[in-house]
Amino acid sequence: MSTPRVLAIHDISGVGRCSLTVALPVLSVAGIECSVLPTAVLSTHTGEFEGYTFRDLTDDLLPAAQHWKSLDLHFDAIYTGYLGSFQQVELVKQAIELLADDDTLVIVDPVMGDCGELYPGFSHDYPAQMRSLCALADVIVPNVTEASLLLNRPYLPQPDADDIKDILTRLCEDLGVCSAVLTGVSLTPGTLGAVSRDTKMGEMSYSSAPEIDGMYHGSGDLFCSALVAAIMNGYSLQDASKVAVDYVAECVQRTSKAGTPTRFGLLFEAGLVDFGRQFHKIY
Repeated sequence: MSTPRVLAIHDISGVGRCSLTVALPVLSVAGIECSVLPTAVLSTHTGEFEGYTFRDLTDDLLPAAQHWKSLDLHFDAIYTGYLGSFQQVELVKQAIELLADDDTLVIVDPVMGDCGELYPGFSHDYPAQMRSLCALADVIVPNVTEASLLLNRPYLPQPDADDIKDILTRLCEDLGVCSAVLTGVSLTPGTLGAVSRDTKMGEMSYSSAPEIDGMYHGSGDLFCSALVAAIMNGYSLQDASKVAVDYVAECVQRTSKAGTPTRFGLLFEAGLVDFGRQFHKIY
């Protein structure tokens, strides 16, 4: 059995667990070859850090994709995260069209905002550009804020079951994607999790864990990376969502107990072996 190859298109921060410094180890421990296309290199991520360095790699994106195309490389999945500009979104769309074939699963984490607000640096018309990228995806993984921006609808801080069903239905129908996972939602008091909708299977499923107060940087990147890892190991979207929710919850609990500054991200490393063990009996 060949090793699946996933292309992760994200920025990389030297300090602060997020983006590629999360995706690479999580996918690797799950037995997946993680190829990377860095969009930028930063000394730290941009949340709660000041004075960080930033090296823009926009000009390298398409040449790298064209090189891989010349090598006739096949990617079993392409997984995109934070993209910092209209130009990067457009170039990533071109890269997907260049590198994806009928057997390539495209997963888009439309990183744009949280708590009802766009992240700093994004203009009000950025969501429209992100919608065009999501239209190329098989699976999209927005939080509630990002889903609201994609659908151009009012932000609901605590959507109920009917709201969530409507949001997921519209995401799939309006954007033309097969599946969507809505993160950061709660259907039971004291819990937090994700609801998935798989149009092929006609299923909608909620996975949750006990909620722990706090804002943990990189938790969305960890969730989506764990989700991709499980999907590429043959898990259904419903089961992959549960795997990702459980792993993130474990890491949040560990981080909260340790009391480390949340800007350094979730302490996911100590759980990597157990995370990988569920996919492979050799550990």
